[in-house]
Amino acid sequence: MELPSACSHPCWFVLTLLLLLLLWAARRSGTWLPRRCPTDLTGKTVIVTGANSGIGKCVALELARRNARTILACRSRERGEAAAAEIRAATGNPAVLLRLLDTGSLASVRAFAGRVLREEARLDVLVNNAGLTGLPFAVTPEGLERTFATNYLGPFLLTNLLLDLLKASAPARIVNVASFRHSAGTANLRHLTGQERPESFDQAYNSTKLMNVLFTAELARRLQGTGVTANALNPGVVRTGIMRHFNWLVRALFALAGPFMKSAEEGAASTIYCAVSEEAAGITGKYFGSDCRLALPSAAARDAGLARKLWEESERLTGLAAGQGC
Repeated sequence: MELPSACSHPCWFVLTLLLLLLLWAARRSGTWLPRRCPTDLTGKTVIVTGANSGIGKCVALELARRNARTILACRSRERGEAAAAEIRAATGNPAVLLRLLDTGSLASVRAFAGRVLREEARLDVLVNNAGLTGLPFAVTPEGLERTFATNYLGPFLLTNLLLDLLKASAPARIVNVASFRHSAGTANLRHLTGQERPESFDQAYNSTKLMNVLFTAELARRLQGTGVTANALNPGVVRTGIMRHFNWLVRALFALAGPFMKSAEEGAASTIYCAVSEEAAGITGKYFGSDCRLALPSAAARDAGLARKLWEESERLTGLAAGQGC
């Protein structure tokens, strides 16, 4: 059925209305508010990737407001500097720093981690937030499919390179931003290098988010007894710029639904909850919903054997040497 005739069908209107009502209800279903959390982060150091806009920027703002030394890990110097200046002005916290990072490049990840290890005495919270969707299939010069490198393999390598610093700073937290869309993903290891192409942009994104949840579960298992926790979360359906790489029609539909979605500030709540809340202290290897409550991820996301297999292949592809990471 062609798009114009499909859109004119009465069922399309009803389904659209129901979807918008569900989005509206989900937007108001949260019960935890950052402003009610008393946690102070004076003397603590945090890193937030993808912190120049959207959820990442809101998370960084909240952590800086709590007096953390806040490192914004961003790909763009211009946008990152603007975000850092804005956060410093809004919070009065001078310890808001920009460090350049492109999670789609393993070389950039290694350079970033190396600088952190040279300059920082501690690391208390690592928020892996950076991600993208809608880009055409492409293989990077390092032999990795671009979306999978940016959303999954880059954060995997970054986390492992910073683990010793996190352990030395324990209790510490690792927070991985996933999505409810992980339930529609697959953990096809051949997608990581582009040996097989995902069927669509959507499948690529969904699959990276499944890998984020699997990675979190296996990471938590390996970190038992270290004082470092790792959790994944769903921010919900959030009004950000993540759809900027899609065509005009998809962007227009996304914009029309915008008033029914969460704002970036609202969508950041579950990330902030995992990063600072007293309620989440000591919890590890779990998946939190956009309402900041524990949720059950998909069956594939709970497959421990699949998580170990993904970890081993990720170690190989990122070149983690023996003794690095967990």
